[in-house]
Amino acid sequence: VQLQASGGGLVHPGGSLRLSCTASGGTFSHRTMGWFRQVPGKEREFVATISWPGRNTRVINSVKGRFTISRDNVENTVYLQMNSLKPEDTAVYYCARSIYAGVTMSSYDYNIWGQGTQVTVSS
Repeated sequence: VQLQASGGGLVHPGGSLRLSCTASGGTFSHRTMGWFRQVPGKEREFVATISWPGRNTRVINSVKGRFTISRDNVENTVYLQMNSLKPEDTAVYYCARSIYAGVTMSSYDYNIWGQGTQVTVSS
């Protein structure tokens, strides 16, 4: 399975972006999906996770009320809707597929990673 993330870009503070992550060569079936982000010089940070088939979600406190994770299990796509973006949200965002079906926020529980998409929030 390969994951392809897209939807990043440059946006002004307060703006919105929707990231997408699509699987090829396989599916998301019975697997939790997650989004992580990383800035240069820092460790990769958990952002959001959604269980299979999508009943449970978790997001980090800093994005609560602004970011929403969702999934389309027919299209094998997971989304991260990001609203009210702030400069501190600037990072490379990665999607990943977990080895589990339940929500997990640990990067060690994810074994397949996409290539990352750059999100830059700047005026």
